[in-house]
Amino acid sequence: MNGSNIALGVAFGASAGAMWGLVFLAPELVSDFSPLSLTVGRCIGFGGLSILFLIRRWHSIRRTFRRDDLVEVAKLAFVGNILYYVLLATAVQLGGIAVTSLIIGFLPVAVTIVGSRERQAVPLRKLSLSLALCAGGVLLIGWRALIAPAAGSTWESVSGLLCAIGALASWTWYAVRNSRWLIRVPHLLVSDWNILSGIMTGGLALLLLPVAVHIDTAPHDSHALLRLTLVSLGIAFCASIIGNACWNRMSRLLPLTLLGQMILFETLFALIYGLIWEARLPHLSEGLAFGMVACSVISCLAAHR
Repeated sequence: MNGSNIALGVAFGASAGAMWGLVFLAPELVSDFSPLSLTVGRCIGFGGLSILFLIRRWHSIRRTFRRDDLVEVAKLAFVGNILYYVLLATAVQLGGIAVTSLIIGFLPVAVTIVGSRERQAVPLRKLSLSLALCAGGVLLIGWRALIAPAAGSTWESVSGLLCAIGALASWTWYAVRNSRWLIRVPHLLVSDWNILSGIMTGGLALLLLPVAVHIDTAPHDSHALLRLTLVSLGIAFCASIIGNACWNRMSRLLPLTLLGQMILFETLFALIYGLIWEARLPHLSEGLAFGMVACSVISCLAAHR
């Protein structure tokens, strides 16, 4: 690990966060559809776009991927793409963007704590300032949501909170497992890994399509279906194709203890997009959160220098 790798890894991490922040907006754009319908639509779009990329890379992928790689990418596709997004979309619709981003914002803490057990990892005591700033920034981001929760019953708020915690657990597992596996298979190109992940995700989503149609019983006209299709394709391309590619590239450049801090960019961009969607400026607490998150990343970089 050297300075140029760290700088490049942070750039890829910020790019992934910018793309992934969009997934928090999607449930609001198609709130008349069930979270499973949105997830299936996004994942099928991801799979379809991946097939287009596969045409050019088929011979290389067929020669380099082993059976163990296929099994692993199937596990990662289900937990990191399907299960995570069903839970996240449900949390956004039940609890709102702010509360969901608050819970998901603790991903850096969870991943960093797990990563601290890796060989030659920076010890947690050297990352205590970064983790404290991270936790403080995330709490400030969700502060207004906690004192003024989204409209709805108490049961909906609790259910949304539990779904957000489930999304946090599933993506923590994905981030750690994906990073470790990519390091174990240096002969595989990141782009090929993302293509295969998309195809696996799309295949699993097709199996869930009948369930999504059965659950989503509300009537939808052609305009609503077109909106769902465009949102699904847009999220599939931006978050799943571009975002995942940036994240996988970063996973080979940064250690887990630093990789965890890069997830903060997703929380920051989710807040930015939420402010744009609500057409308002950030409150004082949200402005302070920006500063604390930025200082958290900087202090973590200093600890790895």
